Amino acid sequence: VQLQASGGGLVQTGGSLRLSCVVSGRNIGIYDMGWFRQAPGKEHEFVAGMTWSGSRISYADSVKGRFTISRDNAMNTVNLQMNSLKSEDTAIYFCAARISALTTIVHTRVDDFAFWGQGTLVTVSS
Repeated sequence: VQLQASGGGLVQTGGSLRLSCVVSGRNIGIYDMGWFRQAPGKEHEFVAGMTWSGSRISYADSVKGRFTISRDNAMNTVNLQMNSLKSEDTAIYFCAARISALTTIVHTRVDDFAFWGQGTLVTVSS
């Protein structure tokens, strides 16, 4: 399976961006999905995650109420809508996938995910 993230860019504080991650090679419906980010000099940080069915979603406290994760199984895509962006949201954003055990557990750890996209840079200017 391959993951291709896109949609990053430069935006002003308070602006919005929509990231997309296309999954190729297998039907996305079998995967739990997640978005992570890595700011300069920092470790990967969980941002948002969704179970294979979309029935359970989890967000990092830092993005709750501002970011929305969604999936379109027909398009084999998972999206991250980011609103009210802050300078501290500046990072490289990665989408990740793991073959689901068909549970309702939202995985939030880097080690939980076997497949990663290449990352897309989001820069929020103040």
